[in-house]
Amino acid sequence: QVQLVESGGGLVQAGGSLRLSCAASGRAFSYYTMGWFRQAPGKDREFVAAISRNGGRTDYANSVKGRFTISRDNTKNTVYLQMNSLKPEDTAVYYCAADLLGGSLERRAEAYDDWGQGTQVTVSS
Repeated sequence: QVQLVESGGGLVQAGGSLRLSCAASGRAFSYYTMGWFRQAPGKDREFVAAISRNGGRTDYANSVKGRFTISRDNTKNTVYLQMNSLKPEDTAVYYCAADLLGGSLERRAEAYDDWGQGTQVTVSS
């Protein structure tokens, strides 16, 4: 089990940028595939991005491709989500998640084992 703590959320105007961070506990961070998901009020949790163990492979939802960048620093046990050109429809609680099997880049929330508490991102128009 790994504990995850997100930070970096906030209120931003449309077109602005935010960088989310997710700090993980434990020594095996580099073995985990990491993902970012989001959930807007009244909607299901949806996949945003995922990154492989060594950061060499990434995957993005079509809605954020070209605007968001996922990265990780295994020396700091941290995964990041750089969000640029933000839109009001990006407003949601953003969660990071760890896939402890770590073999492939999963878009299904049920494939992830541990979750952070979430950080709110609000984009005003």
